[in-house]
Amino acid sequence: MSKDNPEAFETFEFDLPPIRGFPELRWAGKRPFKSTQYFPAQKKESYGDPTDGWWNRLYWGDNLQVMSHLLREFRGQVDLVYIDPPFDSKADYKKKIKLKSGKYTNDSSVFEEKQYEDIWVSDSYFQFMYERLQLIKELCSDHASIFVHIDPGTSHYIKAIMDEIFGPDNFLNEIIWSYRRWPSISKKFQSMHDVILYYSKSKSDERRFEVSYEDASESYMKRFGGKTQILDESTGTRKITSDEDTKGMPQRDVWDISVLAGNKPERVGYPTQKPEELIARIVNSASKPGDLVFDCFMGSGTTQSVAMQLGRRFIGADINLGSIETASKRLIGVNKIINAGEADLLEGLAEKPQKFFTGFELYNVNNYDLFRNPSDAKNLITEAMELQPLPPSSAFDGQREGYLVKIMPVNRIATRQDLNEVINGLDFKAFERRQAEAPNKPVERIHLVCMGHEPDLGPALQKEAKPFDIEVMVTDLIRDKAHLHFKKASDARLAIENGELVIKGFYPMNLLQKLSLESDAVEDWRQLVESVKVDFNYDGAVLTPAIVDAPGKEELVTGRYAIPAEAATIRVKITDLLSESWEGEIENG
Repeated sequence: MSKDNPEAFETFEFDLPPIRGFPELRWAGKRPFKSTQYFPAQKKESYGDPTDGWWNRLYWGDNLQVMSHLLREFRGQVDLVYIDPPFDSKADYKKKIKLKSGKYTNDSSVFEEKQYEDIWVSDSYFQFMYERLQLIKELCSDHASIFVHIDPGTSHYIKAIMDEIFGPDNFLNEIIWSYRRWPSISKKFQSMHDVILYYSKSKSDERRFEVSYEDASESYMKRFGGKTQILDESTGTRKITSDEDTKGMPQRDVWDISVLAGNKPERVGYPTQKPEELIARIVNSASKPGDLVFDCFMGSGTTQSVAMQLGRRFIGADINLGSIETASKRLIGVNKIINAGEADLLEGLAEKPQKFFTGFELYNVNNYDLFRNPSDAKNLITEAMELQPLPPSSAFDGQREGYLVKIMPVNRIATRQDLNEVINGLDFKAFERRQAEAPNKPVERIHLVCMGHEPDLGPALQKEAKPFDIEVMVTDLIRDKAHLHFKKASDARLAIENGELVIKGFYPMNLLQKLSLESDAVEDWRQLVESVKVDFNYDGAVLTPAIVDAPGKEELVTGRYAIPAEAATIRVKITDLLSESWEGEIENG
């Protein structure tokens, strides 16, 4: 049986006309992506104030669902897209978690927390990108520019997919981001570049492109005296075209920009973080102030930070809650700098904008709050469902109540493509034997566990098992989470003393467990905290913090906050070093 969402959502169709005359990339299970359903979103938090009625937005959830949600309001309105999607690099990306300064009773103060796994079956990766790039195209305006940051080992595949979706005539550049890092021992040339594919939505004359310049070479300056000159194609010689000093050479498609060093102030410790200089070059070149910038793999929030500093509007999304918390903290800091009138925003890269869009809101799509981190998901689900182990060679993740249990990918909705591993693991010889022994009973019982799924996922698996009859149960954790208990909840104690809100204690049980600490082993609970946010007049729906206490890496939150006279219901959100949060309320008076 398949548990489909009973709510009827609006459907968006985008059956694209075929683009002819290009090599098409094929993969196992490739299928058209012609429509999507609207997914609801819940506004959870609000920071700052709108500018001209505009609120920037950050979404936590599967970006396919986020973009499906955005189509209703923003179809054809995005001016610039930059995405830095997974590379299919087969690597784990980890963030170092370190207890803040203070005393504790053991040495487990540092550990590495996996943020996400960049491990895919190639066919599922291609389908994943194929669907998301089509939704991106639907959100783009006719004059939009699209930049896709990708690994050299994958870029040729993604370019073929983008040619299919956007058309080969709309390909503009393959930008090479060249950088230096510590070399590795290898019997090949050192790999020290990424690829950024640059496409336009259409051939519109309104597409924005602002020419940027790089410094002219020393030999050029000596030969031409620093004057502007171009190549005369009729003679093949250069000639001076202006007495004005040259601005430099028009920017090439090879960009020499350093990776982020550990001492860079903008560094936030998030894996895969890109330098603001790199993103600023893209935003300045392909958009103008007030344009709408979109990034649905936002990671540390670099695109959003640059967009805010350069006077652009933005929408961002990520499935990792660590990304949402990191980006939010970063944007709150940028907002403070802008409001303070400081002039050190991306100095030297652009003129200061006349208008900034600093207010932003946080949304959850589809109540996507089961997992802070998809990399934790399989272990958490296995523990919560009390699955019985199976041999490592099994295609299934465990057994429960007579069902073989398969945990589907939880960083996106499950699709029929994801069934391939299950189908390959079916034992048809055993099915023949069981059918002969009990012809009126199912030959197998399979339980699929997912975070949202395509319609008819269960029946699709049953069809693949024909002529044998199998029983399929599908559990959508988004809807059925109340039946599972995943991990120990955090707790905190609040009090009001002498006109102040006082946090008396904070107990993030999951973090303490990872640190192998008891709650009384930490001398000061503030060592465990990334930020405290306080809304003194909570409306019961959206957290609008009047206080955001988010200190630096080695600094501690205050833990005591003066209560304004008009305060009523006080809502407190405490976020720990794992980006997991506790929220609670206390009444004033």
